[in-house]
Amino acid sequence: MRASSFLIALVAAILGAGAAIALASVTGLTDGGTTTVVVEPDDAGTGANAPVAPPLLGNRFDPAAIYARRAPGVVTLYADLGSEGQSQGSGFIVDGKGTILTNAHVVTNVADAAGGPVRGADKLYVEFRDGDRVPAKIVGWDLFSDVAVVRVDPSDHAVAPVPLGRSNTVVVGEPVAAIGSPFNEQSSLSVGVVSATDRTIDSLTSGYSVSGAIQTDAPINRGNSGGPLFDGRGRVIGINAQIRSTSGTAEGVGFAIPIDTARRALEQLVRSGKVSYAYVGVTTQDVTPGLARRFKLQTPRGAMIARVEPGSPGAKAKLRGSTRTVAYNGLDVALGGDVIVKIGKTPIDDAGDVSRAVTQLVVGQKVPFAIVRNGTERQVVVVTLGERPA
Repeated sequence: MRASSFLIALVAAILGAGAAIALASVTGLTDGGTTTVVVEPDDAGTGANAPVAPPLLGNRFDPAAIYARRAPGVVTLYADLGSEGQSQGSGFIVDGKGTILTNAHVVTNVADAAGGPVRGADKLYVEFRDGDRVPAKIVGWDLFSDVAVVRVDPSDHAVAPVPLGRSNTVVVGEPVAAIGSPFNEQSSLSVGVVSATDRTIDSLTSGYSVSGAIQTDAPINRGNSGGPLFDGRGRVIGINAQIRSTSGTAEGVGFAIPIDTARRALEQLVRSGKVSYAYVGVTTQDVTPGLARRFKLQTPRGAMIARVEPGSPGAKAKLRGSTRTVAYNGLDVALGGDVIVKIGKTPIDDAGDVSRAVTQLVVGQKVPFAIVRNGTERQVVVVTLGERPA
């Protein structure tokens, strides 16, 4: 457990540290983006010399087979954070070079940084299923998505890479399996189903949101952070990262960072050691058909701009935020701002779509935003995307 004091989070407990450390849930700007280089699920990820295990055959969900084939590729991480204590979490090997994906909050001091500089662990060790422990190095971390990449020397221990799937094809109700080290109980298996998809959750390591998160009822606890969430064919579809709990332990509501987001971070961190996100600088609210009828918004769906950050790309493009807030069916609704209905060629049905759309774009790109202004005027505003500030 960490030597520093800890709190049990009521809404989002950090799983990977030795205790459930509560971070303040700061609602940030919900847009972001980066360059994506597609890696097919069955490929060797980052150019490994060793082949990645192929997906399991058949349509029957077989947790025993998933565990037998995938557990050797799941590891336990021990991070020495110096005066800030120690952290324990999970991770999984993605290629024959010893590259490992995990959560940023497992291998950094971000839980204790309190707005100060974030630094990586002074010492980091990886323990394999057979109990062998080897030193590891941090390649880099992405605080926006709570993803980190570390690496071990495969000559120190044989590695068994696991295949990465696609989180954008996940459906509610499909069975899943989580493997990790809850409460430092190495190589533990839990099973469940996908409870929901496309959740937007606060990042535990930044003031921004993570879109596309996977909700699961598979029991995950402190120490599971950074471990893989597998689909029925043994492909990783997410990185277990958060629980919502009143007790600090699993209560059937866990969240995994989507592997599509993690893959993007992996590729950029391996290539350059950092991750770049595009940035608009707007905060938005959902437009629903009922809301549109009540306030005559002229579009049944979209994302209504509540705030435009001063000096942001959105402000420079003269996007407009709300001018007033009203109560509607128990909600505070920000009215008077532009309603985004399309970004580039991507239709926008809600606020989460803004984040997902900008995620596919790059810094410096000029992108047309189709908006409804003043409830009647449809027009296009071109936004030159900036880089997301820390």
